[in-house]
Amino acid sequence: MTAAPGGNAVLRGVRARLGALLPGRGDLAAVRRDPRRDLLAGLTVAIVALPLALGFGVSSGLGAEAGLATAVIAGALAAVFGGSNLQVSGPTGAMTVVLVPIVAQHGTAGVLTVGLMAGILLVALAVLRAGKYMQYVPAPVVEGFTLGIACVIGLQQVPGALGVAKPDGDQVLVVTWRAAAEFAAHPNWTAVAFAAAVAAVMLAGARWRPTVPFSILAVIAATVVAQATHLDGAKPIGALPSGLPAPSLGFLDPGSLGTLLAPAVAVAALAALESLLSASVADGMTVGQKYDPDRELFGQGLANIAAPLFGGVPATGAIARTAVNVRTGAGSRLAALTHAAVLAVIVFAAAPLVSKIPLAALAGVLIATAIRMVEVGSLRAMARATRSDALILALTAAATLALDLVYAVIIGLVVAGALALRAVAGQARLDEVPLEGGDHSAEEHALLAEHIVAYRLDGPLFFAAAHRFLLELSEVADVRVVILRMSRISTVDATGALVLKDAVHKLRRRGITVMASGIRPGQRQVLDSVGALELLLHDGRDYATTPEAIKAAHDHLEHTGILPARPARTTTTDEDALR
Repeated sequence: MTAAPGGNAVLRGVRARLGALLPGRGDLAAVRRDPRRDLLAGLTVAIVALPLALGFGVSSGLGAEAGLATAVIAGALAAVFGGSNLQVSGPTGAMTVVLVPIVAQHGTAGVLTVGLMAGILLVALAVLRAGKYMQYVPAPVVEGFTLGIACVIGLQQVPGALGVAKPDGDQVLVVTWRAAAEFAAHPNWTAVAFAAAVAAVMLAGARWRPTVPFSILAVIAATVVAQATHLDGAKPIGALPSGLPAPSLGFLDPGSLGTLLAPAVAVAALAALESLLSASVADGMTVGQKYDPDRELFGQGLANIAAPLFGGVPATGAIARTAVNVRTGAGSRLAALTHAAVLAVIVFAAAPLVSKIPLAALAGVLIATAIRMVEVGSLRAMARATRSDALILALTAAATLALDLVYAVIIGLVVAGALALRAVAGQARLDEVPLEGGDHSAEEHALLAEHIVAYRLDGPLFFAAAHRFLLELSEVADVRVVILRMSRISTVDATGALVLKDAVHKLRRRGITVMASGIRPGQRQVLDSVGALELLLHDGRDYATTPEAIKAAHDHLEHTGILPARPARTTTTDEDALR
């Protein structure tokens, strides 16, 4: 039994599309250019990434081992299959913010299932060429989103920094308040000292020597001090497995897929947004690099499909680690792949040492990371740009802190869209213009002006602006003919056409003849679909130019006896200028 020709064509199309998303010879050639520099960059990034992977794993609720597994598995697959030569992927603070409520509601198995489902969705987005649409997210939404994430990450570390058990709840402000109350009742100054010292070393060191990995140095120092002094309150991470677990689908419960679809969509949306944003930032920091957004989604999809099989959390491109990668001279995927390999060696060879790191030290790392995420200059520039940009930024940041990241982005996009529509609608105008026509004497112009009025419609005639035209047109009085000059309408939708139809209806019921000039071919279908075009026709036609419409109006007024007949004349006016 042979397959239908149409089915074969679809399969060939899918195979061709998948083939375009796979690594090519160009990627291999880039790896061979300067492998020594890439290996050094990868080692540097791994040193920076180790405490972050541990910290984000702990913050997610799945443990430090989950963060390490994600950094190794997702980092390697995204490096090979992603669309950027410079991107470094792994667990991130933004994703941790999304995962905390999922852990609270659905447990570890739910998070792993959500990651797997999100990976499949990302692959589907890549096949559908959805990557290019991420560039339409407005800059104030991105800045507000980043600011909100930084606040949430910092607040999430409060229990660890204060040395108290994380209180129940998935609302970060509530959890922070409860942790502060617990600390007030039972203070743990040792934990506070570790967190503050690590954060201070990282922040000061970044200003002094930006290329030195002060995060790992501070964590090592804190671990040495904790082990040497046996201080109470310096609780360590705890035992870690000496290696990655065998891949397994044992966590998957088919019956829960329906309830986990919405969280999976949220995780996929965040992974796409953050990864493409990070890849774009990396391109902006270099010359000659250009990432492929669809390949990046494909690589992130494969990474998120594989990471849960090894107990890892969902991953995204990491802006901070990617920036370190670029600054240390990375030029190809080999650097990000090296970063994953070094972390894998640490997992297998140094798990007992890693397990002794104080939790408060990791909290300090993440607090410093959250502070460094806030670009004060960018925020100040965005807030000063326009009131709309400042409002969008503030709303997105507040929604990120009070609700969740996906709702925050949706709110930011909706508000940005509404304000943009308002600005576009404000450009639409309806202006009364003087009658033009070189074949009329001054006396005739004065006479015509008593009976004919011309309006020029400028800009978009759509739902957000159309009702102003209805009001202005309906108030026309003491004339016999209204000419609508429509050549400058940039766009018209069904709402605008319906409102125009209503206005023309009202004018005609008052005995006013309506004529139109300059209707574009693209506008005719919309006007005709709602019955507005028929009302704009005079004697079955509209007019290409305004002088033609004026002549027809004059003839109409002569025919009705309102104006006296005049001798025929030859028009000498440049009609193209009067459309």
